[in-house]
Amino acid sequence: MQLAAIVISLIITVIGIALATRAGMYIYKVVTTGQPDATRTGRPVQRAKTVGVEFLGHTRMNRWGIVGVAHWFVAVGFFSLFLTIVNAFGQLFDVNFVLPVLGDWLPYELFVEFVGTFTVLGIATLMVIRLLSLPSRAGRKSRFAGSIAWQAFYVEYTILGIGICIMLLRGLEGALTGVTSYEAKYLVSYPLVAAFGSLSHATVVNLIYIVAMVKISVSFAWATTIGLNPSMGVAWHRFLAFFNIFFKREEDGGVALGALRPMTSGGAPIDFEDPADDAVFGVSQVEHFAWKGILDFSTCTECGRCQSQCPAWNTGKPLSPKLLIMGLREHAFAKAPYLLAGGGKDMEGNEKATAEQLAGVPASALAEAERPLIGTAEENGVIDPDVLWSCTTCGACVEQCPVDIEHIDHIVDMRRYQVMIESSFPTEAGTMLKNLENKGNPWGMATKARLDWVKELKKETGIEVPVIGEDIDPAEVEYLYWVGCAGALEDRAKKTTKAFAELLHTAGVQFAILGKEESCTGDSARRLGNEFLFQMLGAQNVETLNAALEDAPKKRIVATCPHCFNTIANEYPQLGGHFEVIHHTQLLQHLIDEGKLVPVNPVEGLITYHDPCYLGRHNKVYSPPREIMDKVPGLRQQEMHRHKERGFCCGAGGARMWMEERIGKRINTERVDEALSLNPDIVSTACPFCLVMLSDSVNGKKNEGVAKEHLKVVDVAQLLLDSVKATPAAPIAEAAEV
Repeated sequence: MQLAAIVISLIITVIGIALATRAGMYIYKVVTTGQPDATRTGRPVQRAKTVGVEFLGHTRMNRWGIVGVAHWFVAVGFFSLFLTIVNAFGQLFDVNFVLPVLGDWLPYELFVEFVGTFTVLGIATLMVIRLLSLPSRAGRKSRFAGSIAWQAFYVEYTILGIGICIMLLRGLEGALTGVTSYEAKYLVSYPLVAAFGSLSHATVVNLIYIVAMVKISVSFAWATTIGLNPSMGVAWHRFLAFFNIFFKREEDGGVALGALRPMTSGGAPIDFEDPADDAVFGVSQVEHFAWKGILDFSTCTECGRCQSQCPAWNTGKPLSPKLLIMGLREHAFAKAPYLLAGGGKDMEGNEKATAEQLAGVPASALAEAERPLIGTAEENGVIDPDVLWSCTTCGACVEQCPVDIEHIDHIVDMRRYQVMIESSFPTEAGTMLKNLENKGNPWGMATKARLDWVKELKKETGIEVPVIGEDIDPAEVEYLYWVGCAGALEDRAKKTTKAFAELLHTAGVQFAILGKEESCTGDSARRLGNEFLFQMLGAQNVETLNAALEDAPKKRIVATCPHCFNTIANEYPQLGGHFEVIHHTQLLQHLIDEGKLVPVNPVEGLITYHDPCYLGRHNKVYSPPREIMDKVPGLRQQEMHRHKERGFCCGAGGARMWMEERIGKRINTERVDEALSLNPDIVSTACPFCLVMLSDSVNGKKNEGVAKEHLKVVDVAQLLLDSVKATPAAPIAEAAEV
C-alpha cells in the first residue's frame, strides 16, 4: 500500500507541476501579446498594500455577506494550508512524520483545525449557493448564467475533497498516536480521532497512506487540469488575481471609474493635433488591448457579480460584462498561437507574418485570427454590436468585480475604433455628434439659447445671474457655475438650474456663469467613442476656463450635472485643465451646515432618492444629497432596494441618452418600477440626465394609471428651495374673509 501510494502520488505530482508551470508560462506569453503600458507600476509599495488589503480583507467580496465570509476561508485556506500537502508527502514515507518546528506547535495545529474546518464549511456553503442559483432554475437572473459550469464545480469539489482529507488525516494522526481523550490540538477533529481509535494500528497506517495519496492526487490532478486549460479563469484567478490587483489602473487602490484613460497607440498617448502615421485608433483586434487588458480577461473568475448588477443584462439586453470578458478571453487564447508565431494584420488588413512563420500554426488559430472583434453572429464576430452599444458605463461591473477587471475602459476602447475608423454606431447618435461639432451642444440649439434660463429667472424672481468677465470681475467670484448643456437647454433640467442659482443668491454666494462661452464638456462624445471630438471640445473648454478664472483667487467650479462634474474634475487634467470642482449637492450641504441656507418650510411626503451613477459610483458622492433631504422638514426618506454602491442606472450614461432602447425593457422603466414599489410621493435625484429619464418613465406610468398623479420627480436643489423660501403671508383682507 505504501509503495503504491508513493508511486501514484509522485507520478501525478510531477505531471501536475510540469503542466501547471508550462501553462503559467504560456499565460504570460499570451498576456504579453498585448500592447505596452508603462502606467501600471507606479507606487509599488502602495500597490502591494492594496493587494494585501483586498486579499486579506476581502474588501469587495465581503459586501456580499455570507458569500464573502465563506470565500475568505476558502481563499486563505488554499494558500495557508499548503504545508498540509508537504506533511502528506512526508507521511507517505514515514507514517509518523510531522513538519519540523511547526508540526507539534499547538498554535499551528489549532490553525489547521480551525481553517481546515471552515474551508470545508466555506466551500460547502458556496456550492449550495451555486446549486440554489443554477441558471436552469433562475435563468438570466442567475449570476452564473453563461459561466462554464463544469469548471466551477470541478474546482469546488476539488477544494471540498482536499479539505475533507485534511480533517481525516488529523483524525488518523490522533488515532495513530493513541489519543484517548479530548485534547485542544484536536479542537474540531477529535470525533474523528475517537472514531478511528477503535481500528487496528495497521489499518490506521494504511488509511493514512490512502488518504495522503488521495489528498496529493486530488491536488495535483487539479494542477494537471488547469495546466491543460490555461484559459480556465475560475481556477487561474487564484494566482492571477494578485497580479491583476497589483497592476490595477489607480495607483492609490481606487477602482477604474471616474476618468477614462487617454487614448493610446503602442502604449503612448496619441497626439490628436499631429497623430503618428501608424497610430492605431481604438481596438479592432484583441492584440490591440494593452497587456493589462488581456490579464483582465485571463483573471475573470466568472462569479457573475458584474452581471448581476448590470442594468443592461437586468433589462433583457445581450450585454453581460462577464460574458463579454469571457468572450474576449476565449478569443485571445484561441488566437494566441497565431500571434505568438508573429502573426498580425496592419490597419489595411495585410498579413505581417511570412508563410514560414505561420506554417506550424493550427488551423483553428488561423481561423480565429480571421474573426472580426466586433461583428454579428452572421459575421462570426467575437463581440456583437448590440452588446457593445448596450453599455451605459454606469460602473456597476467595475465597482463589484472582486479581481479589479476594468470593463468600461475595454468597452470604450472598442467603441473608439468603431466610431473613429469604421463610422459604425447607432444612427441616432450621429445626430448628437453632429450637433456637438457644429453647435457645441447635443440638441443643436443656438448658442444664445444658453442664456434663456437667465432671462426666465430674472423675470420670475428678479435675480440677475452675472456672466464672468462681462458683469462681474473674476476676482470677485467665489464659484464659477458650470451650467451644462442640459441645465441650460432642457426644460426640466432648467428648473434645477434656476433653483440652484436662487439658492446661491439666497446664501449670498458670489457666483457667475460663462454664458455663451460655455460648450459641451464632451462626456457623451468620449463615452460613445469619438475621442477626437472630446479632445476638441475639451481643449476649447480648458482654454476658456483658464482664461475666465485666470484672475480668480481659486479656480473653483460647481456643476449641477454629474457628467460635467466628472469630466471637468477627472478628465480635463489630461488636457491641462486643473480646477477645484464640486457638485451642487456638496455645496448646498456646506451652505446648510454654515447656516447660510435654512430649510424651514415642510415638504410633506415619502421620498426615495436615485443615485446618479456619475455622482455616486464614479465619484463616491453619496451622503450630501441625503443629508440635504434629512434637513428638509416633513420629508420621510426610504431607500430603494438598489442604492448607493449598488444603485441602478437610469439608462442615460455612456451616450445612451441619445440612443433608443430597442431591446428588452427600458432601463429607466425598470428603475421607476423599483421606486414605485415604495409608493413614494417624490422621486429625487441630482442629475439632469436622470431627471429626464425618470420623468419620462413616471409620466408613462401615470398615463397607464399605475403611478399617483401627484408623484413628482425633482432635483434635490428644487426640494431645498421649496423648504428655504419663505411662504408668502396671506393678505389681511383675504384672511378676514376666510
